Amino acid sequence: MRRITSKVLLLITIICITTVKLYAQGSGIGKITGKIVDAETNEGIPYASAILLDKKTKAIVKVAQSDVDGVFLLGALQKGSYTFKASYVGFQTMVRDSVAITDAVMEVNFGSIKMKTAKGNILSEVTITAPKATMQMGIDKKIFSVDQSLVSEGGSASDLLQNVPSVQTDIDGNVSLRGSSGVKVLIDGKPSLIAGGNIAQILQSIPASSIESVELITNPSAKYDAEGQSGIINIVLKRNKKLGFNGSVALTAGNRENYNANTSLSFQNKKVNLYGNYSYRYGNRIGGGYNNIQYLNPAINSLAFASQENDSKDLNKGHNLKAGIDYYVAEKSVISLSTGLNFRNGDENEFLNINQLYSNRNPFSLSYRNNNEQQTGNSFDLNMDFTQKFKRPKEEFTASFGFSEGNNDNYQIYNTNVYNVQGNNTNDIDIQRTDRDGFNRNYNIQLDYTRPLGEFGKLEAGYRSQVRISESSTFADQLSPAGSFDFNYMLSNEFNNKDQVHAAYINYQNQVKNFGYQIGFRGEDSRLDTRMGAYKINSNLAYTPGKVAYTRIYPSVYLTQKLSEEQQLQLSYSRRVNRPRGWDTNPFMDVSDPLNHRQGNPNLQPEDVHAFELSYSRFWKKFSVISSAYMRRTDDVIQRIRTEPDANGITITTPQNLTRNVSSGLELIGRFDLVKKWNFTANVNLYQSKIIGVPAFGIVENAGFSWNANLTNNFTLPLGITLQVKGDYRAAEVMAQGKRNAMYGMDAGAKYDLPNKKSSISLNIRDVFGTRRWHMTTTGNTSTVDFSRQMQGTMANLTYSYRFGKTTFGFKKTKKQDDQGGRPDEESF
Repeated sequence: MRRITSKVLLLITIICITTVKLYAQGSGIGKITGKIVDAETNEGIPYASAILLDKKTKAIVKVAQSDVDGVFLLGALQKGSYTFKASYVGFQTMVRDSVAITDAVMEVNFGSIKMKTAKGNILSEVTITAPKATMQMGIDKKIFSVDQSLVSEGGSASDLLQNVPSVQTDIDGNVSLRGSSGVKVLIDGKPSLIAGGNIAQILQSIPASSIESVELITNPSAKYDAEGQSGIINIVLKRNKKLGFNGSVALTAGNRENYNANTSLSFQNKKVNLYGNYSYRYGNRIGGGYNNIQYLNPAINSLAFASQENDSKDLNKGHNLKAGIDYYVAEKSVISLSTGLNFRNGDENEFLNINQLYSNRNPFSLSYRNNNEQQTGNSFDLNMDFTQKFKRPKEEFTASFGFSEGNNDNYQIYNTNVYNVQGNNTNDIDIQRTDRDGFNRNYNIQLDYTRPLGEFGKLEAGYRSQVRISESSTFADQLSPAGSFDFNYMLSNEFNNKDQVHAAYINYQNQVKNFGYQIGFRGEDSRLDTRMGAYKINSNLAYTPGKVAYTRIYPSVYLTQKLSEEQQLQLSYSRRVNRPRGWDTNPFMDVSDPLNHRQGNPNLQPEDVHAFELSYSRFWKKFSVISSAYMRRTDDVIQRIRTEPDANGITITTPQNLTRNVSSGLELIGRFDLVKKWNFTANVNLYQSKIIGVPAFGIVENAGFSWNANLTNNFTLPLGITLQVKGDYRAAEVMAQGKRNAMYGMDAGAKYDLPNKKSSISLNIRDVFGTRRWHMTTTGNTSTVDFSRQMQGTMANLTYSYRFGKTTFGFKKTKKQDDQGGRPDEESF
């Protein structure tokens, strides 16, 4: 089956490539070449945009990206007069107003185009002439610029990620990439300690307005941490690089009492760059759903059916502060120091109606329950980086040290009232209280060195040590018949762990004409030490140690064939690992759902992942397409397994290592600029998943096909109004013990720039029709569970943004720019 699937995917990819070639635009007679470099260092700038416009109509004729050395080529050009622009984030746009392709001049070589750090006032960003590329391709990652996402304004990072191709988030805010949840999420290239490293809570606490771009690394090279089954998502926060003093303020108000505030300030000259960002988020999330359990073949006068309906309200308040300084101690030596603070608290209330019935549908138990959870916490991180460049272009050494520390306190009260058949309160009250404290500390040391070898390519090598310390203690008590609270030793525990990963890597990269290759090896020594403390009847703690240790080599190979200046083919392989931690390993029993308890498994083994990917990219005059066929084999796959219900109808869900999962798929990402006032980005992911049966857990072999898609439209309307409409669809998908049903939704946003060009107003509505609902069916030997839940529903936000700044380092526009109506951050060359 695996061979057949792989052959089918390869055949589909070949057909796509052939089809693309058939529709390629006819060949022209001319070409424009050059190299885009940093004016200060003379180093090539990779993945910069080279844009050719019709001189008369200003319509975009062709777009290309520079390669890893900054070299670009615009080919197959017809005779005519053009305007050329080279742009990259943080640099001035370089303009050649008049370029002609004629019978006499069929090839134009600009040589080195030296780009300077952007000088213009930040206000000039509202009148962009050459659009910033929303999608860029690197040798091992895709970069999506999301700072112009209208449908996410006023929302959180979790809301924004739903608009990034290949990425989805589930009901609890957990992130998946190409349908796989084993993904590593980084903030500015580093793990975050917000909420103890809980990714869902991290994403909820970061406003979308503070994010500049999202990097997707679906098949990371040996240079990156080997963790992450399906890859790495790196969230890059905004960091102003404009000379002088600049800043911005944004205020958001939404329905259901949702509010955001965000401000940023920066100052930069030739020696120092100071920046700071502060944001406050007050967010309410409204949810509700049901959980129905059908017990198969029940005995007479035994529990046969249980229904649970719930409504919830989750309030989160958080302060985020990030500040930093870059100091140029010498022309090629930079010391950077940055710090971040996060303070947060939350209050979650959930109301449940629980009905348990006999086989004759008479009541077994009727109850009403209120779950209240109060969360408080804070975290602090400090990062110091040193970068040394050398005379040889692209030779560089970097050293970084990171330290972070955080604590979390969760206080939970579960109050249950039992009713009789007539629905009257029986005064049978069950109250449970749980206080769980957590402490986390991270250390990170990393060294990286890059050495160009001239015609023999480039060598990269580095070392990284990461140590994570986590301590958790849980104290639970319960109301006794006498009216006092007694210590519940069954639900109380301590759980501490120390996770260490020490790694070294080496990468070699070279290019022979149009063929490039990169080969790397990463060696990691990993050790997870756990200590579980369980309370005995005498309230004394008994500790049980645990250890998971292993040393592995993680190879990676990238082969890239540049078929022309506008298309390339890439084949890659990497070995990955998905390490269990956090909730997965903590045996603390979560009883907030009275019919389905959850607990971690301290004996989990890491997943071993082998990932293969074949990708093809093609850029046309009006649109660009990236297609990828991939296959991923995961051994010791981790799945959450639900036990059969006990006599009281209670099941327990615990993560377990299964045997193997094989997933393969085809992904297409396209950017289309069909007309001047409308462009859209489309993403389709088709994949097949197969889970090998595990008789010990009652799991039979399960396989199925699924797909997801999203479409984001951008419109430019009169009066300076921009409109964005986005729709997404996730088809049904098989799981180890059942399936998840299909889900779909639509978001929309609009933005109006005020006449003063210093401020703007935007309005967006997420989940316009309130259709996003998670619905899953789980089937076991003795029961079937039908679960449905909606979180948040339709949300609307109104945002006002104000930008200010003064460039103290003068930049005098040329008369040619005034005549052309050019931007102050554009310069002729």
